[in-house]
Amino acid sequence: MKELLDKLSSYNIFNYLLPGVLFSVLADKLTSYTIIQSEIVLGVFLYYLIGLLVSRVGSLLVEPALKKIGFIKFVPYQDFVSAEKTDSKLELLSEVNNMYRTFVSLFLCLIFLKVFNYLSNKYLLIQNWQIEILVTILLGLFLFSYRKQTEYITKRISTWTNKE
Repeated sequence: MKELLDKLSSYNIFNYLLPGVLFSVLADKLTSYTIIQSEIVLGVFLYYLIGLLVSRVGSLLVEPALKKIGFIKFVPYQDFVSAEKTDSKLELLSEVNNMYRTFVSLFLCLIFLKVFNYLSNKYLLIQNWQIEILVTILLGLFLFSYRKQTEYITKRISTWTNKE
């Protein structure tokens, strides 16, 4: 177990594992769902996955919404790639920035879970279809995450090929 934890980068710990643990603890307190695991190995994997999901919500929904309303502004991606080569702190600043976005997403996901918990207790149809609803949401989340990551890789490659 120690070897596994040693292999996790600070990015993975602060953007996936920590938010996953916090989400699980807070969801346990705020809803009727029990996510806390007594088995450590299972818990680490589950909390990491939950943190990954929370992070994806931040990347796919929170960030675009905040950009759209003008709350945050990004520089062109090519400028970021160029600056990244000369400014050694930019990677750390970007990691911290993503952590803040993930925490915003964490609290929004908790609100969503609380509302979903209320609705599933009120409406039998939702209660009977909870797993199917969850799987459908996760499928959509990872489909759009895959598309966004592919676009990110393509942009990064284009930045390099346009400089040659």
